[in-house]
Amino acid sequence: MIAALPMYDFTWVRDATDRFWATLRDNLRRRGIDAPERLDRSRGAWDIWKDQRLLVAQTCGYPFYAVLRHTVEAVAAPIYSFTGCEGPYHRSFLVARATDTRHALTDFRESRAAVNGFDSNTGMNLFRAEIAPLAEGKPFFSEVVETGSHAGSLTALVEDRADLAAIDCVSYAFIARGMPQIVRATKVVFVSRPTPALPFIVSKFMPAETRAAVRHALRDMPPFPDLGFAGVAFLPETAYVSLAELERAAAEQGYPQLA
Repeated sequence: MIAALPMYDFTWVRDATDRFWATLRDNLRRRGIDAPERLDRSRGAWDIWKDQRLLVAQTCGYPFYAVLRHTVEAVAAPIYSFTGCEGPYHRSFLVARATDTRHALTDFRESRAAVNGFDSNTGMNLFRAEIAPLAEGKPFFSEVVETGSHAGSLTALVEDRADLAAIDCVSYAFIARGMPQIVRATKVVFVSRPTPALPFIVSKFMPAETRAAVRHALRDMPPFPDLGFAGVAFLPETAYVSLAELERAAAEQGYPQLA
């Protein structure tokens, strides 16, 4: 069995993440599950998510509903206490440089966008959903730069390689803690609509009783203030349909790609 928590594994909260896993691991072992001693940080997220030995991980909701739901089960959604979170839902902050004089999304037409990845809900899907009504079926930005991470997108803003980016509110809070100078050099221009937070997942190749044990172990987790973790909620898989609906609505408005 393997376990990984790659989505918010910033180096400055890694000790807290390891403590979180140790508590969850012990909860699982008390339920008769031979959970691994440590988190797997040796492979990329997609390799982890697709591994049939996956006991627990966290993934973005966009690839979950688009691809992964056929091979993994979403067993719980985290509840975070950070600004922008609301129960098991979170938002994207559309962010610009603090020195940029523009204050509304419409002002950023023909500017440069930064995206952490085109398979990201908060970095791309929600970004596209908010820009689509303004784009009038045409490219809105002069350039879209893929940065590989939310921290990379914020850095692109500060270094004047991009003008607008969408950063999920949980990442923004973590980056403010570990890279405060970067966040201080930015401003929030717009706050997106909420969508379900990043689900905890288990491979569907695991026995049903194992998947249930993970769900119950997560339910019994205490708060972890260092991670902003306040607990979990249990959302049906259909809750993530909203992410696909955002994609479909953008396409219907003539804006199928962030551009």
